Amino acid sequence: MRKTAELFKALADETRLRILALLTRGELCVCELTTVLGVGQSKASRHLAVLRNAGLVTDRRHGVWVYYSLARSGDFTRDLILEWLARAEEAIPSAAEDLGILDRSRAQGAGCAACPADTAVVSPAESVTPGGK
Repeated sequence: MRKTAELFKALADETRLRILALLTRGELCVCELTTVLGVGQSKASRHLAVLRNAGLVTDRRHGVWVYYSLARSGDFTRDLILEWLARAEEAIPSAAEDLGILDRSRAQGAGCAACPADTAVVSPAESVTPGGK
């Protein structure tokens, strides 16, 4: 029961929902998230820690940069939530705007100016799909 409570507590914040919606597009570094969300690195990292502790995201480190993606859970509840998030543009109004900003940024090749060019960012096609293993 405690794990379920942690999961729903993690989902009870609009910024964390926006982060999860952005991660449906694939792996992102913290600096990309801060740019799209308009929040500081400290605030983004704090929210990402809550999501990681709830088992919703995983991280990968490359030097001083940290990249986040949706977690592969195998847990029915988490998988349903991630499936719902794939359609978050309708349910979370700010998510539609965030996804638009991210998509435009990626289309322009803007990405993250601070991240090293040799880091392989996972494309949406390679990212975790809800229910996938």
